[in-house]
Amino acid sequence: MQTLPYGSWPSPVDAALAAAHGRPEFAGFVGDEVWWTACRPAEGGRRTLVRRTADGEEAVLPEPWNVRSRVIEYGGRPWTGTVREGAPLLVFVNFADQRLYSWRPGGEPRPLTPLSPVGDGLRWVDPQLVAGRDEVWCVMEEFTGEGPSDVRRVPAAVPLDGSAAEDRGAVRELLEDRHRFVTGARLSPDGRRAVWLAWDHPRMPWDGTELLIADVTEDGRLGAPRTVAGGPDESIAQVDWAADGSLLYASDRSGWWNLYRDGRPLCAREEEFAGPLWRLGQRWFAPLECGLIAVLHGRGAAALGILDPETGEVVDVPGPWTECEPTLAVHGDRVIAVAAGPDRGHEVVELDTRTGHTRVVGAAHRDAVDPAYYPRPRARTFTGPGGREVHARLYPPHHPEYAAPEGESPPYVVWAHGGPTSRSPLVLDLEIAYFTSRGIGVVEVDYGGSTGYGRAYRNRLREQWGVVDVEDCAAVALALAEEGAADRDRLAIRGGSAGGWTAAASLTRTDVYACGTILYPVLDLTGWATGETHDFESRYLETLVGPVAQVPERYAERSPATHADRLTAPFVLLQGLDDVICRPVQCERFLARLAGRKVPHAYLTFEGEGHGFRRASTTVRALEAELSLYAQVFGLDPAGDLATLELDT
Repeated sequence: MQTLPYGSWPSPVDAALAAAHGRPEFAGFVGDEVWWTACRPAEGGRRTLVRRTADGEEAVLPEPWNVRSRVIEYGGRPWTGTVREGAPLLVFVNFADQRLYSWRPGGEPRPLTPLSPVGDGLRWVDPQLVAGRDEVWCVMEEFTGEGPSDVRRVPAAVPLDGSAAEDRGAVRELLEDRHRFVTGARLSPDGRRAVWLAWDHPRMPWDGTELLIADVTEDGRLGAPRTVAGGPDESIAQVDWAADGSLLYASDRSGWWNLYRDGRPLCAREEEFAGPLWRLGQRWFAPLECGLIAVLHGRGAAALGILDPETGEVVDVPGPWTECEPTLAVHGDRVIAVAAGPDRGHEVVELDTRTGHTRVVGAAHRDAVDPAYYPRPRARTFTGPGGREVHARLYPPHHPEYAAPEGESPPYVVWAHGGPTSRSPLVLDLEIAYFTSRGIGVVEVDYGGSTGYGRAYRNRLREQWGVVDVEDCAAVALALAEEGAADRDRLAIRGGSAGGWTAAASLTRTDVYACGTILYPVLDLTGWATGETHDFESRYLETLVGPVAQVPERYAERSPATHADRLTAPFVLLQGLDDVICRPVQCERFLARLAGRKVPHAYLTFEGEGHGFRRASTTVRALEAELSLYAQVFGLDPAGDLATLELDT
């Protein structure tokens, strides 16, 4: 081992390598074939469709097609497919115009839905081809005015013959718009009933949803719905039918998202069998024809298992994968999942439930560098204020050839995840490896409010956003410093979206961090609550902070934009100019209030980027800017050619 100070270790994990990898999403079957969407960071961050054939993987839909929905802005499942007349038939959402298209190999995509000149138009998500019907069922989001909340959402049926491409009247609404938010309707095996989830402002789907059931009428619409489960304080994350016609759903009525069949628990455990419904069409469980159920479950993780509903036993799938995305699909005895582990990125995995054999069928992980450069992460539980548990993922600096001088403690960056109703998976992330292989530690904190640890842990953030999250991140950072695992004078915080809020709030409310990286953040609660965001989260703050009309002073007191005068630590602020969730105006207001404070900072904006960066060039610029900030503030000497980030004062 050679000796070099932390932060100066040479690494083959450069920013371009970290930016080149995009995870597969929304895997499914088209006949016997496995298909999924794949990210193309070098092609503007678009998503294409990929199919697994006998000859290997085949990407379809060349540029500029981009398979991605904008319903509720976070989208959801954007495609479906089947085999008709011996060939695949695909239906997908195109990001640029948000129209539904049908496509067959060898042909050009054909529009199925019209454009609308009103507001942000017509959008579609979670398409499903219905057996025996020449139409696709999906959720329709229709804007009725120019404002972000001038919108309605209903289950709808779109004809496959293209007759609705220029005629909005040819779209068949399956139900009146009784609720603000709905998921896609699922037909029973006999086609006589349908089930779906619904909720209304100010609830978010992890607060409370209703499970609705309706008969399918003779004209193919949905009759009067009946609520059979759920409510204001019960979150049902997914509903589906078993092959025998029984109703399956994941509810947190016990304090944990567990599975139920016709109202009876199938496997009562203090584990999560579902998660927060951020995107429509997510699937944490999938019933098999044989009666077994493929499930994702765990505490602070989501492992793939097979549940026997008769015994309540779950048998986990062997293999190196410790995390699975909620995109399960089944066909006969086969289960498809998107899975990853601490030493491998996300890949498409197939389980044969008859043999128990598991194999990678798509997006197979390949080590772009020697895995010796990957971090060696581990899960930790720290003690927060009042003795509460705080869960975290620790990624110490690691290099196969270099070590720091004896007695030197490493710099550490606290990563605050977005949501804030989300969590950090313990999987290989080359953006983390970009720092750890250079001698900078990373710790991802699942602060109070995170999912994966039960409803009580999730509810810690109720009316406490900007308090509990800030305290928990600080507790982890200071604990690492007290252990000697981190340098107390070289701590940083970083986060995007809600994590950007936590990073900014931490810099204005504590003196724990020497600097910070703030990505597409919430910075002004009052502005966010009064029209500066999209409809889905427009009243989220009533849970996270409190009703703005009742506690306006709380909104002002907690906002980093209000307390820019407290900020002394250098920072870099990164923002997509097309972001309609956390809009650039928040950053601009924050910087205006910082003017004259002489705090070193940089503000980098990116045209064509929305909420979350997708383009390789953007990710490269952002990572290199972040590393340059740490180098300047921590006194590091990074190896290689790194452009110096110009900091304004």
